[in-house]
Amino acid sequence: MQIQEVFHYFGNDLKKVEEHMEIYLRSEVRLIPEIIHHLIGSGGKRFRPLLLLATAELCGYRGERRYPLSAVIEFIHTATLFHDDVIDHAETRRGRVSANRVWGNAASVLVGDFLYSKSFKLMIDDGSMAILKLISTTTNTMSEGEVFQLMKAGDVNITEKEYLSIVEKKTSILISAACAIGGILGNATDGQIEALTRFGMRLGTAFQITDDTLDYVAREEEFGKAIGQDLREGKLTLPLIRTIKKCTPEERTFIRTGIEKKDGEATAGIMDVMHRYDGIPYALRKARNCIDEARGFLSPFDDSDAKTALLTITDYILDRRL
Repeated sequence: MQIQEVFHYFGNDLKKVEEHMEIYLRSEVRLIPEIIHHLIGSGGKRFRPLLLLATAELCGYRGERRYPLSAVIEFIHTATLFHDDVIDHAETRRGRVSANRVWGNAASVLVGDFLYSKSFKLMIDDGSMAILKLISTTTNTMSEGEVFQLMKAGDVNITEKEYLSIVEKKTSILISAACAIGGILGNATDGQIEALTRFGMRLGTAFQITDDTLDYVAREEEFGKAIGQDLREGKLTLPLIRTIKKCTPEERTFIRTGIEKKDGEATAGIMDVMHRYDGIPYALRKARNCIDEARGFLSPFDDSDAKTALLTITDYILDRRL
């Protein structure tokens, strides 16, 4: 199975998720759906809802609750993008001018807040205390990750352990929650839900590591954001963290100076240094290890189309260009 076949297999379900999202985004304040559609309609692949749909089917659930809860996951993810772009002073998102550049920071933050509050209303309507507790914990952890990343911005002494902690708190945990919700909907055993939780954590970590690596090697028109943007924003990700550890003292000083001064002209030179060492291959090996572990967490589940789809998604994480 190829990734296109996975999206085709769940195509009708993803369409219903989109229909539910459209309903939930209605507001008397016209600016709210206008801003949200600017981002939601700009090419996101609905990766997190796809995981919820696939894990729910893996556990035998194909009921209607999948759709509003998939919307919850996508809304929370979208809210973080609005907030991230304000924090990062981003100019583009998914190949388009970012919402904060069009409507301003205040509107972007408030619309992100709208999506958060809408998500919790939908969970209350769903009525599952287990899911409400899970997402409450998840969003709290994500906020911690945001603050920790802010603390570490521009810190050339950031360790690999600290970087992975940020990744797990900011990215992996929401992907993990999407997978766990699928198990909860399917009344899976505690052991199965834990396996899906761990599967999502490893998958999410691999997803972010590859995303960070693509920031250095992808083509801008394919990646959907400016190449080298993380570096310009003072975010040290795994390829550069590895490079700083291995490069010469002179190169380390050059990197440190460029980052501390936020010298855009130094970006190309810093990337040249990184390419001289094994920063990118090292990061991709780490991602591969995470994917291997993730696949192992699916072993307790019987073979099925849903399981094949999830395994295909793990392959896609490593092979993707977007």
